[in-house]
Amino acid sequence: METKTIATRESYGNALVELGKEHEDLVVLDADLAGATKTAAFKKAFPERFIDCGIAEANMAGIAAGLSTCGKVPFMSSFAMFAAGRAFEQVRNSIGYPHLNVKIGATHAGISVGEDGATHQCNEDIALMRQIPQMTVIVPSDDVEAKAAVKAAYEFKGPVYLRFGRLAVPVINDEGSYHFEIGKGHLIREGGDVTIVATGLCVAEALKACEVLSSKGINADLINIHTIKPIDEDIIIRSAKKTHLVVTAEEHSIIGGLGSAAAEVLSEKCPTRLVRVGIMDTYGESGPARELIKKYGIDSDSIVKAVLDNHE
Repeated sequence: METKTIATRESYGNALVELGKEHEDLVVLDADLAGATKTAAFKKAFPERFIDCGIAEANMAGIAAGLSTCGKVPFMSSFAMFAAGRAFEQVRNSIGYPHLNVKIGATHAGISVGEDGATHQCNEDIALMRQIPQMTVIVPSDDVEAKAAVKAAYEFKGPVYLRFGRLAVPVINDEGSYHFEIGKGHLIREGGDVTIVATGLCVAEALKACEVLSSKGINADLINIHTIKPIDEDIIIRSAKKTHLVVTAEEHSIIGGLGSAAAEVLSEKCPTRLVRVGIMDTYGESGPARELIKKYGIDSDSIVKAVLDNHE
């Protein structure tokens, strides 16, 4: 049976519409990208609760901050490069510092933006948002998790950064049984020979890697870390104590993202051999998303190689 695929940015748009039906205090802001961020669906359903701020992301952050002080729950939406990059100062000072109840829906994150090229392939946003005190950072792996994350973000009091992708990715979670909790990772496959900790689209890649490794006699614990901050320390430490080798996989720079977060946990509380699979200290380039994922070393083959090169 063919696996269903859907981009998590689509999930974001769909989740906003469903939440909008239940909560009149939910408002959506966009920076002239509603068609791409998929907030156009919310605009169509609730035009009186949608604000197009134009190509002015920093101003959008200020408007969202103001709305949150008036009892609204604003979701400000743009590409990750602009929501986290261009508007960083305003997110830090106008939303983070006063700890306002603003949700940041950042789409088109990572190398899988593809043909848009290096200027739009934001591989630094998790690092930027992790730095803001008490900012919650969530990176869903698929449609089911993304919709659950948007709902959880609405219910959570405080600033939340939600990272979504442009590329359609496999649906790996079962909607009927899936439970999402901010700050809690999921052990989605148990092995014991190596720990693979993945986030975002790399969770599906890691699942494929686990199948290959299994055929070679190496069985992996696969942990899906959807919340980068606050990270689930316990689930990582439990597995690391068992396997003594941790491989992280992310569609983000190896500097400041999931790999760095895992390194902080392990170095302080459970010193363990750690290998980071992610974007090296480099910019991307324009090209088909799938080819870039392979070229920049974040596909299933790259995860397999990282394990084989370091497993004793």
